[in-house]
Parts: sequence; structure tokens; C-alpha cells
Amino acid sequence: MGELIKDAIDWLFDPIRYFVGSALILGVVFYWRKFFSRNIVIATFFVGFTAFMLWAPSDPDFKKIITKPDNVPIIILITTVIFFTWLAMRQGVINDERAKEGKPSIEGELGKKKVFTWPDLVYTEFICLVLFTAVLIAWSILIEAPIEEPAATARTPNPSKAPWYFLGLQEMLVYFDPWIAGVVLPSFIIVGLMAIPYLDTNPKGNGYYTIEQRPFAILFFWSGFILFWVSFVILGTFLRGPNWSFFGPFEYWDIHKLEPLVNVNLSTYFWVDALGKPLPENALLREAPGIALILGYFFVLPPLLGKTMLRGLVEKMGIARFNVFMQLLLWFGLLPLKMLARWVFNLKYFIGIPEWFFNV
Repeated sequence: MGELIKDAIDWLFDPIRYFVGSALILGVVFYWRKFFSRNIVIATFFVGFTAFMLWAPSDPDFKKIITKPDNVPIIILITTVIFFTWLAMRQGVINDERAKEGKPSIEGELGKKKVFTWPDLVYTEFICLVLFTAVLIAWSILIEAPIEEPAATARTPNPSKAPWYFLGLQEMLVYFDPWIAGVVLPSFIIVGLMAIPYLDTNPKGNGYYTIEQRPFAILFFWSGFILFWVSFVILGTFLRGPNWSFFGPFEYWDIHKLEPLVNVNLSTYFWVDALGKPLPENALLREAPGIALILGYFFVLPPLLGKTMLRGLVEKMGIARFNVFMQLLLWFGLLPLKMLARWVFNLKYFIGIPEWFFNV
């Protein structure tokens, strides 16, 4: 019975099922947030999670990964993100219900209550300081520091992983050229964060939790932070093994497991597979299908959506802000599209011009 459960979990953590399943779970939780914001739900989840963490280390492969000193903080990160996301959702649901009843938000009522900085706040901070110091001392005694052997150019670790906060960037390098994954996409993240006050002029939701007043903003943040950032940390920490191959949580990290390099560019699918012709020698002609697809994605799709499904958004934001918003949104959407295209169709690049160092 135990082996069947392990095999089922390994099957579920296939990259396609893992990513699509995570997106579905996120959508279900958001849609039925009133149910999932109940105390019994989070209590049941943590009871089940605790039971799983007590049972799963009986498997030597799972225990070897989960007990690595580098990975212990990731477990804490996952549990805290889940709890505080649930807590924020619960606060938002409560405030939305209070707004329907004509009552002020919880934060509005608490804001009327004031306490002295000394001794109330300072005393509380001092207690937290003592507790966290004790926890860190116990941690340093019980768990050895993950200091490895001196670096050697002739022998590199397999897998070679970045620190946890760069695992998302390392995962993006699988699907994009370094100049896109390491420069363009992070730059768009920074620019997008700076542009939020200018693109989103909705004054609601400032200083208090709410969901119904800002549903798109909340869901978009959940998608970017949980579905991609946190999910990539989990994927890179626990599912990426030797040779950067995918492994299930209970699967042995076999260094000889090699995924066949069958990834091909869109130009190969178009010219060779669809038309039965050899690839043209001219780079622009060869990559014309991918160039047309990318240009249509970034320059045809926004006005098309602005005149149909998102007409109300154009009227609300204005044409300039709408176009900036759509470009940032489309760059964000390019990542999951590229991931699914790689996993499902073995697609390497939409546009592959290595002679010009231009691969998208």
C-alpha cells in the first residue's frame, strides 16, 4: 500500500501535472475562498501535512532530500507561506463580509486602539528577540552547517544549484536564453512593480485586507508569487536532481538518468515536419513562423483584446496605460506558455537564431 502511495505521488509530481495542478488548486481556493478560509480547513491541512512528514521520511530517498541542511529552511518557508497566505485570505473574506453589512474593516477598528511604544511594543519585540535567538541557537546545534568540500574545477556538484532565492531564475534559464531569463524578465519584474501605482488607480484595498474589491490584483499576485516564485523554489529544491532532470519526491536520484535531448525549434516543426522541406539557409526566412507568432502575440493580441473582451478595461485605464499593462502581462504569460510548450511539445525556441545570439 505504501509503495502505491509513493508511486502515485511521484506520478502527480510530473512537471506538467505539478504545474497545471498547482494552477488549478490556486484557482479553486480563490473561487471558493469562503470555504477555504475556515479555521477547520487550515487545521485539517496542517494535521495532514504533519502526518505526511512523519510517514514520508521512512523512505530513504525522500529522507535524504528532505533532511539536507540546505533544504530544511525550504520546508519552513513552504509552511509559513501557506499559513500567512491563508491568514490574509481569511482577513480579506471577513472584511468583505463586514463591508456588505455596512461595518468598517477589522483594520479600521483596530486603528482606533492605540498602545504606547514603551513598554507595550518594545516589550513584545524583546520577547520575540529572545525566542528567535533561542531557536537559532538550537538550530545551529542540531543541524550542521551545509559547508561542502573546497571547490574543484575538475569536479562540479551534480546537480549544481543556485541558492534558493535564485532557483526561479535558474529554472527560467531552462526555457529561455540567458539574456532573456537573466536580464529581460527580471527587468520587467522590477519595472512592473514600479509601474503598479501608475497602472492601478483603484483606491480600494489600501491599509486593509480585501479580495472582492481587488480580485484581479490579488489573483495576479498569487499567481506570480505562489505559482511561480514559491513553486519554482519547490521544483528546483526537491524535484530537480542530477543533470537537472525531474525526479519524484520518492524517486532515487539516479545520476545516470538522462532525458533525451529531443527539443526542437518551431522552425523545424513548420518547415520539416509540416511542409516536408529542409530548413532555409536564410535565418530570417527560416525563423519567419516564429517571428510572425511573437509579433502577433505582442502587437496584434493587445489591440484585439482591447476591442473585444477587455474593452471596459481600455475605457477605464486609457489606451496608453492599457498597452503598458498588456505588454507586462504578456511577458508574464510568456513564461508558462514556454514551459508548457517545452513539456508537452518538446519545443525549444519560438525563434532560434544562434548565429545572432537571438533565441526566444
